[in-house]
Amino acid sequence: MEITIINKQDDSIHFLVEDVDVAFANAIRRVMLTKLPAMAIDEVLILENTSVMYDEMIAQRLGLIPIVTDLDSYNLPQDCECEGKGCSLCQCTLTLEVEPEDEEVVVYSRSLTSQDPKIVPASGNIPITKLAPHQRLIIEAYARLGTGAENAKFQPVATVAYKYVPVISVDKSKCNLCEECVKICPKNIMKVDGSTLSTQNTLDCSLCEACVDVCEPGAITIDSKKNAFLFKVESTGSLSPETIVSKTAEILKTKIQAALDYANSLR
Repeated sequence: MEITIINKQDDSIHFLVEDVDVAFANAIRRVMLTKLPAMAIDEVLILENTSVMYDEMIAQRLGLIPIVTDLDSYNLPQDCECEGKGCSLCQCTLTLEVEPEDEEVVVYSRSLTSQDPKIVPASGNIPITKLAPHQRLIIEAYARLGTGAENAKFQPVATVAYKYVPVISVDKSKCNLCEECVKICPKNIMKVDGSTLSTQNTLDCSLCEACVDVCEPGAITIDSKKNAFLFKVESTGSLSPETIVSKTAEILKTKIQAALDYANSLR
């Protein structure tokens, strides 16, 4: 298996995986969605709420705020020595206390104060509720590790998708250089270079085949590699894109080894 990084940003990563089949590509995707742990607020204690929003709605909004996760410092509740009862090794407390004086105030996620400076909201600009003058909101919330298989709020990925690697071929004997394919391509893949129709940035091709439909039959053919896949992964901010990919590889390797050990035990 070969992995090539195509593009990397603060919140996303594009990479190419070669020499694998579609089952393995789907396994990577499913591990990212369901098995990769991340922090989320799971329990909320509303000490005082005089806003117009119900306690349950505020608790739900808090649960959906992505929390920056430190996988090296915290355990999954089922793996912790406290057996999930809640300790400093598997749980982090965040508090919030807001009371505006003379004008209404929007309470944002930045108002949450964490006992651990590494466990904070991934964005401070997520609105929680709005308070009128002299209304009060006092909250104590508890964040813990979990996986997407338990609840979608624990998923560290906003998007994870893959597609086949496009293979575009141009038959020069059938191409009349009408340039209609250049105009219709939404990704600007096709271009006319002198007296030749050529391609560029083929990895961006969406496989829509619009160029095939407007050109002479057989002038352009689009196929795909069956053992190579382009992945696009977007992080919620809980984990960095690099951490998502590396931890997914570790989890998948562990599961494959467990399956092999079980198979060998049956022989």
